[in-house]
Amino acid sequence: MNAIGRHRGLARIWAGEPGLRGVFSAVSHTDIGKRFIIASAIFFAIAGVLAMLIRAQLATSHSAFVGPEAYAQIFTMHGSIMMFLFAIPMLEGVAIYLLPKLLGSRDLAFPRLTALGWWCYLFGGSIMVGSLLVGLAPNAGWFLYPPLSGPEYTPGVNSDVWLLGVTFVEISAMCAAIEIVVTILKFRAKGMRLDRMPIYAWYILATAGMMIFGFPPLILGSILLEIERAFGWPFFDPELGGSPLLWQHLFWLFGHPEVYIIFLPAAGAISTIIPVMARTKLIGYGAIVASVMALAFLSFGLWVHHMFTTGIPHMALGFFSAASVLVAIPTSIQIFAWLGTLWAGRPKLELPMLYLLGFFFVFILGGLTGVMLAIVPFNQQAHDTAFVTAHLHYVLAGGFVFPMLAAAYYWMPHVTGRLRVMRIGEAAFWLIFIGFNITFFGMHLTGLLGMPRRVYTYPAEAGWDWLNLVSSIGGFLQAFGFALFALDIALQAWLGRPARRNPWGAGTLEWTMMTPPPAYNFASLPEVECREPLGARGTLAADLARGEGLLAAPRNGWRETLAVDIASGKPDHVAILPGPSLLPVAAAASFGGFFAMMLLSLYWIAPLFLVAVTVVIWLWASTNGSREPVGPLEIGDGTTVPSHYEAQGTVGYWGSVFALCASGTLFGSLIFGFAYLWTVAPHWPPQTGLDAPLFETGLIVAGALAAAIFVRLALPRTGNGEGRLYLAIAGMGLTLLVLASLPVLRLPAPTDHAFGAVSTTLVAYGLFHAMVATLILAFMMVRKRQGFVAHGRPQEMRVATLWVDYAAGTAIVVALVLVLAAWGV
Repeated sequence: MNAIGRHRGLARIWAGEPGLRGVFSAVSHTDIGKRFIIASAIFFAIAGVLAMLIRAQLATSHSAFVGPEAYAQIFTMHGSIMMFLFAIPMLEGVAIYLLPKLLGSRDLAFPRLTALGWWCYLFGGSIMVGSLLVGLAPNAGWFLYPPLSGPEYTPGVNSDVWLLGVTFVEISAMCAAIEIVVTILKFRAKGMRLDRMPIYAWYILATAGMMIFGFPPLILGSILLEIERAFGWPFFDPELGGSPLLWQHLFWLFGHPEVYIIFLPAAGAISTIIPVMARTKLIGYGAIVASVMALAFLSFGLWVHHMFTTGIPHMALGFFSAASVLVAIPTSIQIFAWLGTLWAGRPKLELPMLYLLGFFFVFILGGLTGVMLAIVPFNQQAHDTAFVTAHLHYVLAGGFVFPMLAAAYYWMPHVTGRLRVMRIGEAAFWLIFIGFNITFFGMHLTGLLGMPRRVYTYPAEAGWDWLNLVSSIGGFLQAFGFALFALDIALQAWLGRPARRNPWGAGTLEWTMMTPPPAYNFASLPEVECREPLGARGTLAADLARGEGLLAAPRNGWRETLAVDIASGKPDHVAILPGPSLLPVAAAASFGGFFAMMLLSLYWIAPLFLVAVTVVIWLWASTNGSREPVGPLEIGDGTTVPSHYEAQGTVGYWGSVFALCASGTLFGSLIFGFAYLWTVAPHWPPQTGLDAPLFETGLIVAGALAAAIFVRLALPRTGNGEGRLYLAIAGMGLTLLVLASLPVLRLPAPTDHAFGAVSTTLVAYGLFHAMVATLILAFMMVRKRQGFVAHGRPQEMRVATLWVDYAAGTAIVVALVLVLAAWGV
């Protein structure tokens, strides 16, 4: 097949569906990544308008620009949109678009999961922004602290919009995190060992891992607070054994890693762009990777940094203060590596570099005030003042927005294949940079003068008028700058001259493909021997276009890409990816219906949408697999590897591993909440506690172990696998039934005391996973009868074994926790 025929064949295989159906069925990472980027930019503009309203209200004392209720909604939505609808989705969108291109792959590991994440994000974000238009937006702050966010102080649906909308959006974030981790570990070019990965991939790997372990506490907190508001279970009510500080712990277990989740992808862009702008190699690759992993690890030990004034013990104050200072070390390593790279090279002051210089100035100032706030005595004085708000914006805007603006200009020739039309990007930079510093440096001063956060007005006698007026002027300068930036990007996309391939002279793989990139990314997949393969082999782009790489010839209409060994980068198997599908939007719509019914208090209808979700996921899983053996596949260099139907350690297996890691983190957070309330809340356990469920625990252990054992014995092999599956289903069914009986027979009423509420929630968690495991076993029975599960095709049963093991383990842990609680341990 000649080169033109090869390209046409690949284009047909990887093309999306035409017309309106194609809008809903798209699964290509390029399309979904662009959608995330554009939608998050729109949400950023909405949040910017809200920021201008805030600055207009605070420009003068005793302002009547907006009233207190409207201001509360504006303030809450500004923070919520920036955190949940702009920053995280923007970094996800850039990673979704770039990663396969950087790694030498044709798509992400789970294209339909990416599409599901997109639709969940769009629907959840639309719910939140739509509430603002009808005056029902959240109004208790973007952190939603109880008791102000509880039913007593916010009886309307405002807080429910936040809780349900954010939880819906978090489904999207978890989809993206699992997708990204598995893609980086498995979908790389042949020869791309871990130490040869582009530095950006390391940053995104750490970020996605933090999302997997950092987001579940917030999801749990949102679920608990919504249950308290909807059904009166008193998790956060101190009069009934709860504690409002439990919410703060769960929120900031997410909230402080969130700061670094936002920073690290931007830092990855910096580490990618600076060597290109300096025309040299990145100094300290290994040190940067180590510092990124250290930063990811340390960020989980800082959550009490936000709770220094809540009355926690002095020893804890000292520990978390020291940890907050310590985290500056890995950040400093990266900054010195960037400065060293600039010093060693010959920097050119292109527009991306200008934005990075702005980053250095702003972020270092934000880091210095961060160290100040890590010191307990200063924090106790500055806490809840405008100083903290200014620090937050210096760190997040300096650490994320400026690098993302640089990244936009750096990769726009790749996205559009065009050059800038006019040089208005420089004017946009100076307006943003000057306006930003005027706005937030002034807020440091008003904070030091005692101006509190989250106030909608202030007295003239305080003497803050002129500083607030200057900050407001700076805010409007920023707005003009961002408007110019948007205009510049639009002009480049629509009117720019065609750009030559690789206009910056970079060495990474994304610049080897045509721009804008085709749906299949690479006409043939590369083999790499270093970190900058394009720099080492100048003819690489032409060689790949001629089909001299791997998987060059279209085969059977399959969407093929290469999966490799995680550590060595050796070819492991050929992954055959799904094409366009309406299942992701159907699943997202079903989830959306559930959240909408909860928001409308139609609780009896909500479970019907969960049934719809189950049906869609069943259909989704039914489209996978192969009834017939595929056999070894030739990849183009004389090597044959199995297809993913016959391989071990496929992306489906690893996706389940990380999904269960996220679920396990949520479970651990729930047990932490149980132990925390037992330790600090009054009247624990209540006089009407629970009887030790020893008999039920014995049945749960027996059923769970039976399910775990028999599902292993049913792995594809000769023998009565079907009979063993029946026994596994029976064991898990027994576990499910006994768990379901505990709230009725053993547990106190969940509305009477937090002890009963948390105990019932633990049982509900175990019950949910037992139901999932039972459905998976039933699905395996059907698949075995249909011929999809057989000797030599083990992947589906291996995935099922993971889920059954987890369900069995959690059921046993739940039962043992209840026994220990009954004994007062």
